Amino acid sequence: MWLAVFRTVAVSLSLVAVAVRLFLQPLAEPSGADKLTFTVIGLVYLFTLVCGLMLRGGWAVRLAAVVQVVGDLLVASVLVLLTGVGDSPLTFLYLLAVIGASIVLDGRGALVAAGASALAYSLLLVAVRARWLEAPSGMGNLSQQRLLFLVGSNLLALVLIAVLAGYLTRQLSDTGGRLSAREADLKNLDLLQRQILACMPSGLITCDARGRVTFVNRAAHSILGLEGAAPFLDTPVESLLPGALGTDVHQRRRELSVQTRAGPRTLGLTVTGLEGTGGGTLVVFQDLTELRRIENDLRRADQLASLGTLSAQLAHEIRNPLAAMRGSAQLLVQAPDVDPTSARLVDILLRESDRLSKLVDDFLRFARPPPPLKRELDLAVLARETVEMLRADPLAGQVRLEQALTPLRVSVDADQIRQVLINLLRNAFQAAGPGGRVRVELRETDGQGRLSVWDSAGSIPEAHLSRIFEPFFSTREGGTGLGLSTAHSLVRAHGGTLRVSSSPRDGTEFLIHLPPRG
Repeated sequence: MWLAVFRTVAVSLSLVAVAVRLFLQPLAEPSGADKLTFTVIGLVYLFTLVCGLMLRGGWAVRLAAVVQVVGDLLVASVLVLLTGVGDSPLTFLYLLAVIGASIVLDGRGALVAAGASALAYSLLLVAVRARWLEAPSGMGNLSQQRLLFLVGSNLLALVLIAVLAGYLTRQLSDTGGRLSAREADLKNLDLLQRQILACMPSGLITCDARGRVTFVNRAAHSILGLEGAAPFLDTPVESLLPGALGTDVHQRRRELSVQTRAGPRTLGLTVTGLEGTGGGTLVVFQDLTELRRIENDLRRADQLASLGTLSAQLAHEIRNPLAAMRGSAQLLVQAPDVDPTSARLVDILLRESDRLSKLVDDFLRFARPPPPLKRELDLAVLARETVEMLRADPLAGQVRLEQALTPLRVSVDADQIRQVLINLLRNAFQAAGPGGRVRVELRETDGQGRLSVWDSAGSIPEAHLSRIFEPFFSTREGGTGLGLSTAHSLVRAHGGTLRVSSSPRDGTEFLIHLPPRG
C-alpha cells in the first residue's frame, strides 16, 4: 500500500514537472515524447488504481505484489526508452523497482526482479542498437564495448542492490517480528496489570507531585461511591480522601474517617511515594467500616454481658428489701389513726417504690432476657398491629405516622420483636415532636428481612451514635437508657443486627436486619 502511495506521489510530481515545462513554452506544440509521457502517466495512474483495489479487497495479496513489481519494471523500461536508453538519467528506476520487490516479496523476489530489470535494459539496448526501436530523444553512438559495459555494470548494480535490499529486508522483518512479539508481551502484561488492579479488593489511587489524581481502580470507585460521579481525574486527591497525604507521604498504615457519597467510611490507609515518577504518590486503602462496626458490637456485647450480670445481682438484692419497704408502707397507710400528712408521705413512698420496682424489672429484663421462642409469622402483620396499638399513645397524635410494609415470612419471637418496635417507635415519636414524621418500612433485601423505623428529627449527634446502645446512656431527661439497649439485645438474640444513622438532612433511621426464615 505504501508503495502504491509512493508511486502515486512520484507520478504526480512528474505530471506537474511536465505541465510546468509546457506552460513555460506556450507557443510550442507538444512533441510526440510529451504525448507519450502523458500516456505513460495515465497508464501508471490506472495501474495504481487497479493495485489499490486489489489490496483493498484483501485478496491475492502476493499476486498484487507481483503485479506491482512487473508494472514498475514496465514503467521504468518505458521511461528509460523515452529518455535515451544508454544515455538515460532514469536507469535508477530499475533500482527502485528491485528495492520495492525486496519489500513486498522477499530476497528471492528481489533477485528475480534484478534479473528481469537487467534483461529488460539489455533488450532495450540491443533493440535500439539494431534499430528495432528508436529512442524519441535520441541516443549517442553505442559500440559493442559500450553495450557490454552498460549491460555488465547495470547487472552488477542490480544484483548488489538486490542482495543488499534482501538482507536489509530480512533484518527489518526479523526486527519487526521481535518488536511485534515484545509489543504483544507488553499488551498482555498491560492487560494482566489492569485485571489485577480491577480485581484488587483494596482501593488504589495514584497522584502526581501536585497531588492531582492520575488513576483510580474499580475497588476505590466502589468504596468511595464514585460510580456515576463527575470526572475526577486530575482533581486534587484531597477532594476524595481529605487528610490522606498529610505531612509525610512515607507513612505507616493508619486509619482515616471520610465522608463519601455512600455515607461515612473508616479506611485503613497506606500512603507510599512512587520512585521515578517525579514525586508521585500511591494511596492504598481498605474499607474497615463494617469491621470496626463488628468490633464495636462485640465490645458492646462484652460490656452488656458483664453489666447484665452485675445488674441481675443488684436487682435481686434490691427487690427483697424493696418489697419489705412497700409492705410496711401499705400497713402504715391502712392504720386508723394516720394523719393526712403521714398519709401523703406514705403515698409518695408507695409511688416511688412502684417506680423503683418497675426500674428493677427493666434491669432484670435487660440483664437476663428470655431466649426467643420463635415461630413463623408474617412480620408485616406484626408491625402493622404494633403501629395500630401505638396510635393511641399521646405522643403518636402529634406526628404523621407512615407505613410501607411488604409481606414477609420470618421466624421470630412475636413478643420480643413487638417490644423492640415499641421501644423504637416511642423514641421516634419523642424525637420527631409535634408536626414531625415517623415511617415504618419493611422489605426483603438479599434474603434478609429489613425493618426500619425512621423519624424526621435527625437530632442524634455524631459523638452519641457509637454509645446509643449502651445501657444507662440517655440524652433525654428522665430516660433510663435501657430501651435501646434492650432492643439491641433482643435483636441480637434473634441473630440479627440493629444499626442507627442520623443526620439533620436525612433524619434518624434505626435499621433491623433479621436472618432469613429457616
